Amino acid sequence: MRQLTYYVAVSLDGYIAGPGGEFDAFLAEGDHMAPIWARYRGTAPTVLAAHAGLSVEDGPFDTVLMGWNTYAVGLPDHHLADPYTHLRQIVFTRTHQGPEGSGGVEFTAADPVDTVRALKEEDGAGIWLCGGGALAAHLADEIDRLALKINPVLLGGGIPLFGPRGYAPTTFERVDTTAFDSGVVLAEYVRR
Repeated sequence: MRQLTYYVAVSLDGYIAGPGGEFDAFLAEGDHMAPIWARYRGTAPTVLAAHAGLSVEDGPFDTVLMGWNTYAVGLPDHHLADPYTHLRQIVFTRTHQGPEGSGGVEFTAADPVDTVRALKEEDGAGIWLCGGGALAAHLADEIDRLALKINPVLLGGGIPLFGPRGYAPTTFERVDTTAFDSGVVLAEYVRR
């Protein structure tokens, strides 16, 4: 069965982005970049990876899930209406239509839990939950793995790693932790 991995950068105070979706406070250079890319190859928009000379082949995922706000980070200034052309892309939204140029992206108002359960039954590689926090909260019981790129920064506010979901303790077991000189820590967990 395929697994759902929530792989995301997060601040020390638990935010995946600033209040307006900003993520430029996260380190984009340093000794953590190459080893994390080697482990999670294919988790950059296709055109940006190509521009940086990074291969998107043979990564751990063949499907990426995101909420509208995470998807919209690439719009309109960044011209990334079809960001991960090397992956199956599913964007959960009840109110937005796909913009021009988004032909490779599936926009759906379907229940995310039902969608993930169906995806897990299909053949294929892993499923990557790219964001955001509200979608992660909705899918918390379906997340099999957490891969957190913990950045040495406090954002002080913004989009939390998990949006509100009510008190529901869920235990994960640490399977690997790698600390880099840059201050970034890659912490990986599996559902217990």
